[in-house]
Amino acid sequence: MILIAHVSDLHFGAHTPAVVDALREDIVAAAPTLLAVSGDLTQRARHRQFAAARRFLDAIPCPKVVVPGNHDIPLFDVFRRFAHPLARYREHIAEEVDPFFASDGLAVLGLNTARSNTWKDGRISPEQVARIRDVFCPLPPVTVKVLVTHHPFLPPPSDPSPPIVGRAAQALRAAEACGVDLLLAGHLHVGYTGDIRAHHVDVRRSILVAQAGTATSHRTRSEPNSYNLIRLEPGTAGFGLKVWDGRIFQETAYVEYVKAGDEWRMAREPQVADEPD
Repeated sequence: MILIAHVSDLHFGAHTPAVVDALREDIVAAAPTLLAVSGDLTQRARHRQFAAARRFLDAIPCPKVVVPGNHDIPLFDVFRRFAHPLARYREHIAEEVDPFFASDGLAVLGLNTARSNTWKDGRISPEQVARIRDVFCPLPPVTVKVLVTHHPFLPPPSDPSPPIVGRAAQALRAAEACGVDLLLAGHLHVGYTGDIRAHHVDVRRSILVAQAGTATSHRTRSEPNSYNLIRLEPGTAGFGLKVWDGRIFQETAYVEYVKAGDEWRMAREPQVADEPD
């Protein structure tokens, strides 16, 4: 089984230390195949915030795919924002902002969607669309193919108003052609799963989406801190939602899909865990 811990929106600098400690312990105990971090590691792209994020990552002993978010570009330092937007990210986190990881049966591509010329929205470049094709299309169909971005392709089911990532249609055409199975993102501080076709009616092939809430920021919105624990086996994808309950991260919901041809179908309706006694 492939196990992916998907965290997002850590926001070091606006984090809750007890939540950070519990998150690290929970992920280490799960021993995932891969840790996927879908952006916003920091609150204001400061050295000490990136250093804290680096310590968190180093304490989790597994391969990682990490992409920047809009908060990882300096906001108030205008010169640095436009001249060297990701210099501190590259210094502390990773030189590569479009990382790729592959192991037996799994291929994960991260794309940087953060841009200097917008405060919070994101975009995929034509070069990144080509990279989706170059990376995923040559791989055998049995490979589980996962794309990680900060900005979402799919808005929340209950609110279609948040903007999705720019050039989503072009990127999805490439992902569809290459057999991408799963899209991971964050940004909205809301967690949900679904099929990309719920919003993009031109996409004919089923592609699953997993959005992560904010893992450790105290700037929660409508939900507590959480992350996704994704279980992948041949033809099966299970999504566990792990939520901070004030002491530990508990799995409070689980949904499972099975694959029939090119179609992902919900095999198990979302299961909500019983409240502890």
